[in-house]
Amino acid sequence: MKLERLAKIDIRECWQSEANDFTPWLAEEENIKLLGDTIGLELEVEAQEKEVGLFRADLLCRDTVSDNWVLIENQLERTDHTHLGQLLTYAAGLHAVTIVWIAKRFSDEHRATLDWLNEITDEKFNFFGLEVELWKIGDSAIAPKFNLTCQPNNWSKTIAGETKSFKSSDYSEGKQLQLEFWSVFGDLAKEQATHIKATKARPQHWMNIAVGRSGCKLSAMALFRSLDHEKQGEIRASLIMHSADAEQYFEALYQFKEEIEEESHEEFIWENKEGIKRCQIYLSTAADITQRSNWLQQQIWLLEKLDKMYAVFSPRLRKLKS
Repeated sequence: MKLERLAKIDIRECWQSEANDFTPWLAEEENIKLLGDTIGLELEVEAQEKEVGLFRADLLCRDTVSDNWVLIENQLERTDHTHLGQLLTYAAGLHAVTIVWIAKRFSDEHRATLDWLNEITDEKFNFFGLEVELWKIGDSAIAPKFNLTCQPNNWSKTIAGETKSFKSSDYSEGKQLQLEFWSVFGDLAKEQATHIKATKARPQHWMNIAVGRSGCKLSAMALFRSLDHEKQGEIRASLIMHSADAEQYFEALYQFKEEIEEESHEEFIWENKEGIKRCQIYLSTAADITQRSNWLQQQIWLLEKLDKMYAVFSPRLRKLKS
């Protein structure tokens, strides 16, 4: 077998200009997904060349799980102080919680600066640094690759957040159980390799999961007592629409109710209560999460239902216009 060699390509061969070539390329759905997969976020582009004071941010995105801003600044050369200053200006002007700086090469001082920013800020703020490369094998098409050079120190931030919770006397036995439940659920999701990407485990009764549309999210729930106030516990897999367009999205999906339920082999509960700007579509079953011996069965149920919901709802939601 003849093996070819990887050949690195100068990025200027594909992108002559940051504003006219690289930024429009990155804003395309498949390319922003590549970036999102690298940093562990599901991104939806909101605007290109967004004005912030006297400057223009290259890309403004939404994290579709948290609905928070993600600001991206591109540089086809080595990092410099000018772009660092612009990033901080943008963060202040837009109250962005996640900053992504992409460059051909990161200098040691700018890498250290992002590491320092991640260290001194709490878990609500995140700074990523990435180097972009182009590669090909023989006569193959050119392929892009993002390399993480800086990322948030999630472990230390999580520990700090948990310490605050203990000090506030809010970390009850029930909260500890919820944190453990979602930690195990996250590990199972990785092992199962489904559409579902678990987010950070927290001491609460839910875990939100990206579905590919801002203002919408999948939600896994594990409740000590069901939401209809019965005594028995409940686990629930939900699609929640919570933006100003929630009712519009709900009605658009409801038109295909029969098709969706036939495709998924499920009968969903469709809930659009009058006077509440939040719609949901969900599946539910009785469960007692205090019994650890039942966790595997419960979590497999959640994963299977959420996976089905992602498959039938995500493509339809992506096509909707706000």
